[in-house]
Amino acid sequence: MAELFVRNFRFAVRLRRSPAEVAGRTPSGAGSLAADAADGAALCNGAFQEVSGLEIGMDVGEHLEGGRNDGAIRCAGRARYAPIVLRRGMFYGGAGGRAELDRSLWRWFQDTVAGVRPIARYDGVIEVLGSGSEVVATWEFDRGLPARIRGPALNARTGDVAIEELHIAHEGLRLA
Repeated sequence: MAELFVRNFRFAVRLRRSPAEVAGRTPSGAGSLAADAADGAALCNGAFQEVSGLEIGMDVGEHLEGGRNDGAIRCAGRARYAPIVLRRGMFYGGAGGRAELDRSLWRWFQDTVAGVRPIARYDGVIEVLGSGSEVVATWEFDRGLPARIRGPALNARTGDVAIEELHIAHEGLRLA
């Protein structure tokens, strides 16, 4: 049997408004991201260059049993989900070769901090693509909240691309 290696640089990310948030609710806050996404619209799909945080940990409890001195009984505990971290270039090529800025991630975070209710939550799908366009692995996360956002480090001495970073706290991760 031949082994197949999949490169980790071919992937797609989709963020869609959580169905529970869309069904019958109208967000307050005119002009907010929540109002724009009330119909289940996507949030900056496929625009990420790096994804990390595909990780689940579990608390393991110990039960000390009387008379059993050679060890403890281990019990499964609560799952702990690492935040999903998405990184991307902050600017993209717009019309006429002019640099454009996608503000949607910042608006999502700022709406949450400003108290726009209901809080916009997004479900995410991260797909790893094979040598063609076929999907070889899919991770899904539920009810994501923006936990942290970081703008680019600006340094005139380097020629680095301006990268922004978003951390998403979520309520569940699975390999579908």
